[in-house]
Amino acid sequence: MASDLEKILNPDTIVLFQWGTITLNATIVFTWAIATFLVVVSWFVTRKLSVKPKIPPLQSLLEIIVEGIANQIREVSQQESQEYIGFVGTLFLFIAVSNTLAIVPFYQPPTGSLSTTTALALCVFVAVPFFGIMKRGAIGYLKNYIQPTPFMLPFNIIGEFSRTLALAVRLFGNIMSGSMLAAILLSFVPFFVPIPIQALGLLIGVIQAYVFAMLAMVYIASATTTHQQNR
Repeated sequence: MASDLEKILNPDTIVLFQWGTITLNATIVFTWAIATFLVVVSWFVTRKLSVKPKIPPLQSLLEIIVEGIANQIREVSQQESQEYIGFVGTLFLFIAVSNTLAIVPFYQPPTGSLSTTTALALCVFVAVPFFGIMKRGAIGYLKNYIQPTPFMLPFNIIGEFSRTLALAVRLFGNIMSGSMLAAILLSFVPFFVPIPIQALGLLIGVIQAYVFAMLAMVYIASATTTHQQNR
């Protein structure tokens, strides 16, 4: 049996359903729940979009979020945002919602699991060459691995894997450390600490979502613009 502290820190240890060899832990269940929540909310807000002067509040909020993400993508990549906003925006919203729902009782953020953060980092790992090849072609993108000399090939390949690992560990470490701090403080002063700690945790969660998404965009931008800068 996992200890209470381990359950707080790692949602993988919380088994919510088990039938034979099929096991559903908190990480899987809450990941599905967040994905469903985002899909349903997106459908609900966009099913009747309005261009009239009186725009529904939820549509206004959605437009603010989308426009904010698009502006950040343009600033980071110096490119138009249409190609990347779907991927980068989904990363940001998933991580932000996953972290901010921590105020809900009995909820465990799936980003507190190394398996989730690794999966998100692997998405970035695949997206970088995908967008690079789409933008520059296979040969143009692969030439980046032998810049400035062919001797840099193994180091550039190692760099690709190391930054993917860094993304996963960075997000996991920050979420885990926040949960650990809350668990320790709650064990000492359970009646006074929860509110400020939760508020700080929400802020950190949104910041981590922003940092992760923008780092992903930086890596994508480096794969899609190097060729143009060297011409």
